[in-house]
Amino acid sequence: MSWKPEIDGIEERRQRAQELGGPEAVQAQHERGRWTIRERIGRMVDPGSFREEGPIAGYGETDEDGRLRSFQPANYVLGVGQVRGRPVVIGGEDFTQRGGSPSPAGLRKSVYSETLAVRYRLPLVRFLEGGGGSVTGSTGKQAARPMGDAVFSPPRFRSIMEAMATAPVVSAAVGAVAGFPAARLVASHFSVMTRDTAQILIGGPALVERATGEKLTKDELGGAKVHARSGVVDNVVADEEAACEAIADFLSYLPTHVWDLPPVGALEDDPGRTEDGLLDLIPRERRRVYKSRKLIEWVVDRGSFFEMTPGFGRSQVTGLARLAGRPVGVWANDPRFYAGAMTADAAQKVRRFVDFCDTFHLPIVAFVDEPGFMIGSEAERAGTIRYGAAAIFAMQQASVPVASVIVRKAYGVAAAAHFGPEGTVFAWPSAESGALPIEGGVAVAFRREIAAAEDPLARRAELEERFAQRRDPFARAENFGVNDLLDPRETRPALCQWLDLCAPLLDSLRGPRRYAIRP
Repeated sequence: MSWKPEIDGIEERRQRAQELGGPEAVQAQHERGRWTIRERIGRMVDPGSFREEGPIAGYGETDEDGRLRSFQPANYVLGVGQVRGRPVVIGGEDFTQRGGSPSPAGLRKSVYSETLAVRYRLPLVRFLEGGGGSVTGSTGKQAARPMGDAVFSPPRFRSIMEAMATAPVVSAAVGAVAGFPAARLVASHFSVMTRDTAQILIGGPALVERATGEKLTKDELGGAKVHARSGVVDNVVADEEAACEAIADFLSYLPTHVWDLPPVGALEDDPGRTEDGLLDLIPRERRRVYKSRKLIEWVVDRGSFFEMTPGFGRSQVTGLARLAGRPVGVWANDPRFYAGAMTADAAQKVRRFVDFCDTFHLPIVAFVDEPGFMIGSEAERAGTIRYGAAAIFAMQQASVPVASVIVRKAYGVAAAAHFGPEGTVFAWPSAESGALPIEGGVAVAFRREIAAAEDPLARRAELEERFAQRRDPFARAENFGVNDLLDPRETRPALCQWLDLCAPLLDSLRGPRRYAIRP
């Protein structure tokens, strides 16, 4: 007697698992403008590379003869596949069953996703769509009573924390994400949400109305307009296709895990390339702004700049790029917002970005135009100085090489965040630095003289102009206060040479990071 009946049972369960919640539920998912989890995984990984974990996990009922009567697959799909030829752990909730709220087998597979990534030291990609736990429990409305985990079970967030310390973790909100899944989303190195179909919520509208009396829609509570500025997600994308592209692009800059080094790409742009536009990018009129993203794009390998978190902490620009094929983290002030000053939000953004680069051994290139911490009553209420000090600590605790290019201002305590502990410092002729910007310094030092003048505004302008004319671009370089004073057009060649010099040092940085307490 053969085992064919059991083999047939395996195949039948596999086929039913592919159907998710059934044709009607799948059609409803498509009508909402969303893919199913299997479609998402199929689009994300290289064709034919996905190997599923627990492909027949779920709940089956059989008749008296052992034939399968019904089968409800686990509503979490998980496995290992390849993204652009590199292995990743990938999974996500199946919204066509229970609205993504975990079934018993679905919960186990969900919990296993981080464990799998840690065990095999692989990047983790999550597609999130669901409301997390339910008051009825994982077994539905007929559950007798909530049981919870055993007292000796490891804390749920332990494996999530270990995954972030081990390998790149990416999450995509592709529908309504609430409760625990929302916490998993922010426990990522990079997160995206689709503009029109995703919301991220601590609690949904019904819960919020019951607790606070607020009557808001999901979009009003946690839509893309909210979280593009809140810092909860890094990037907002047009649709699920764009989410997959963003995830693949992001992972292409990173090592597979922290014991590895970032992958070096093909040399597709001349390291010695100069860009004439840099010569007059910084206006001589100190109050005029310029486009910091244009500066970045002219210096790094053409087309390689991948910006992260553009809508949060907008006075600072952060992202990934390549220099002569080598991945780097790039950070610049944006003078179009608060003159580039370090706000509380911007400091949090910088701290997280520096820690991320240090975790994955990405050298940091900082283009410095820092007028100082944001000031005023709102800045004080936001706790700017505490978040700013934490950003400074992050940079001083970083172990990766840092090259800072002072393109204009480097003033006050906030400037310290832009320079590594053993960093290389270049400057442009437009560079200026000190304890206070000229305008603020004049206002403080000559307060009485200005007040007593016949025309206070004219006197203040006269003093500011006098001190501005005294600025000497050569003094700091002549005193060996910078490694070199650059013709701006020489910036790319100088940075590529610096990166060649420090690249061998990265080998000693393999492994996880550990930090002391911060303010």
